[in-house]
Amino acid sequence: MSEIILINISGQDKPGLTASLMGILAEYNVGVLDIGQAMIHDTLSLGMLLEIPDQEKLSPVLKDVLFHVHHLGMQVRFTPISPERYQEWVKGAGKPRYVVTLLGRRITAAHIAEIARVISSNGLNIEDILRLSGRAPLHKGSETSRACVELTVRGYPLDYDAMKERFMEISQEYGVDISFQEDNIYRRNRRLVVFDMDSTLIQQEVIDEIAREAGVYEEVSAVTEQAMRGELDFKESLKRRVALLEGLDVSILEKVAARLQLTEGAERLLRNLRTFGFKTAVISGGFSYFGKRLQETLGLDYVHANELEIRDGKLTGRVVGEIIDGQRKAELLKEIAKKEQISLEQVIAVGDGANDLPMLRVAGLGIAFHAKPLVKRSARQSISTLGLDGILYLMGYKDTDTPA
Repeated sequence: MSEIILINISGQDKPGLTASLMGILAEYNVGVLDIGQAMIHDTLSLGMLLEIPDQEKLSPVLKDVLFHVHHLGMQVRFTPISPERYQEWVKGAGKPRYVVTLLGRRITAAHIAEIARVISSNGLNIEDILRLSGRAPLHKGSETSRACVELTVRGYPLDYDAMKERFMEISQEYGVDISFQEDNIYRRNRRLVVFDMDSTLIQQEVIDEIAREAGVYEEVSAVTEQAMRGELDFKESLKRRVALLEGLDVSILEKVAARLQLTEGAERLLRNLRTFGFKTAVISGGFSYFGKRLQETLGLDYVHANELEIRDGKLTGRVVGEIIDGQRKAELLKEIAKKEQISLEQVIAVGDGANDLPMLRVAGLGIAFHAKPLVKRSARQSISTLGLDGILYLMGYKDTDTPA
């Protein structure tokens, strides 16, 4: 009759440990039911769930492993596992699997403690914890530092809405971001990333910057805020704002373009997306003049934005063609995905305003980026503490995967 034993080994890592241990176990024809290893600093923790085919071999196996591990100056613990307990563990593999991603400038024990309580109170079990960010220096998080821990959990959430609400409360209280995603094949196989432009890929709202040059900043900015909060129909708001720009010399557009600033992490994110073979797009309620400049700078594959009407070198106060509002953004996202033969589940959409919500909802992963409260609450995922390259963490990439 076979025996099941859990072996936990810990201590300072030794080269060749796994090879030598497996060599010992191979002599007794031991089966490996599960195995996992983690390194924290220079300390190793190795766990192995083993099936020893013959009960008479149990004692010799344990004796040889114990001698070898102690000879290396490490610690070992043996735990017998009953067949009933093993079967319960096997059945657990059928439960849904989720990923909880904790992002911030700095991660503390308090952050993880709060998240772990929420996970536990919702009937979920933590299976793995992995640091995705690079090794942190010995100082507190700065304005540009990044920290990320990914927790893999399994089970059925008792109250998904209440859990999400509690995660949002923790985010606001501690100044961190918490993402909860189903760990399915699409999460590891995204192929298209679609961005809003203003206040997402770039830091400014372009129409407000143009309005500064026209001397109507206060009037335009007020309407912009109403539209982004979802208090005003976007098409109507855009017509009202553009009308205030009538008569402005077209040379002002170049002046505004020269002072626009990319959002933190935008260049790093786009470099890595290109390296990984992703298609990228801007779908914006802003203006194509600036979108095309971004396309040249960042190597974007698609740009869809509103076109300002220009006559005799001056803005007419109107736009050409159909205005790109929230609904049109979602339609354009679908058109690009169809053209590239990409499932919507493989699409990531990123935006900050209420007019971005339709495309955030149709994408497999919709991310509210430094968004207004209404948008953040309505979107499935959000990032408010890091730059755009924090999206790489939500995709499951480590800093060591993305050196660019």
